[in-house]
Amino acid sequence: MYLAPRVGLKCCGNGTGALLEPASANRGEAIPRRWDTNTNENEPTMKARRFAGPRGPVRSAGVAVLSMIWAASAAAGTHADLTYAKVGDTELKLDLYMPDGVDSPPLVVWIHGGAWRFGSKANPPASFVDSGFALASVEFRQSTEAPFPAMVHDIKAAIRYLRANADTYGYRADRIGISGASSGGHLAALVGVTNGVAELEGTLGEHTDASSDVQAILVYFGASNLTSILDQSTPRGIEIRRPALEQLLGGAPEDVPDVARLASPVFHVDPSDPPLLLLHGDQDPQMPINQAHELQGAYKAAGLDAELDVVHGAGHGGADFYNEEHWARAEAFLRRVLLAGGS
Repeated sequence: MYLAPRVGLKCCGNGTGALLEPASANRGEAIPRRWDTNTNENEPTMKARRFAGPRGPVRSAGVAVLSMIWAASAAAGTHADLTYAKVGDTELKLDLYMPDGVDSPPLVVWIHGGAWRFGSKANPPASFVDSGFALASVEFRQSTEAPFPAMVHDIKAAIRYLRANADTYGYRADRIGISGASSGGHLAALVGVTNGVAELEGTLGEHTDASSDVQAILVYFGASNLTSILDQSTPRGIEIRRPALEQLLGGAPEDVPDVARLASPVFHVDPSDPPLLLLHGDQDPQMPINQAHELQGAYKAAGLDAELDVVHGAGHGGADFYNEEHWARAEAFLRRVLLAGGS
């Protein structure tokens, strides 16, 4: 199940199993989107990609309607298109979802995937809000608009904005986690392990005096070492990843090694980093599972709290990551770290 801001929500009885995006001032009319667990980030349909949620993929228009009702009820307080910073004349926005009946919940910041160049903040996983967490889904500059580290600067500005406005919206400023999938998982990990790194902090937004620190990191099948990922990849993975990395970094990793290291979470791990949970498929052809092993290894070498949940038989994404078993582990991790406040 995925959340959509309650702004002009529409539905159709076209029998396609489509879920409609909200109509908003900056998106225009709602467009049918098929539920699709194809996670080939090199395909032009990536903007329409949606993971199957913990209840499995939606397969009928009637169930799609029900899913939207569930999502709307879960997000008792929904705040769409909040501007957290501006870059020139461009406003950077986020959507905020508050759970019903929960006082001062922890906040999870969601970073969408899409090979660093596709994707949207629309329709993030509803599991977080269903489980009592506030959720902020962030838009950021893609690599087609600006190279690294622009997207990291944006995400950190969003966290500063969210922390500065915690009292306004009613979540906890001191218990913020970050999560994302695929390239969004890479960015979530990088933001999470670079608390206080000036080169990646940026100066965007009106709240540069606020902290962009996070207290938990939850990564779904993300990259952690951009200097090694191509060597670990299948031919298909190289075909997908090389052009995406070149656009992200401004060159191939071997040609811009300093930038590739700066963009790699494994090289930033230190004893101050927050607890980490990684979920990764052992058959992933695009983000090799060794990427998860590398980050877990760096954490363990630093004596830090890190868990790896291997999704056996899974490739790059899919419904298995959000089934009852794996969501239970993710939820337990977030509750242990963000609610109990310990490791």
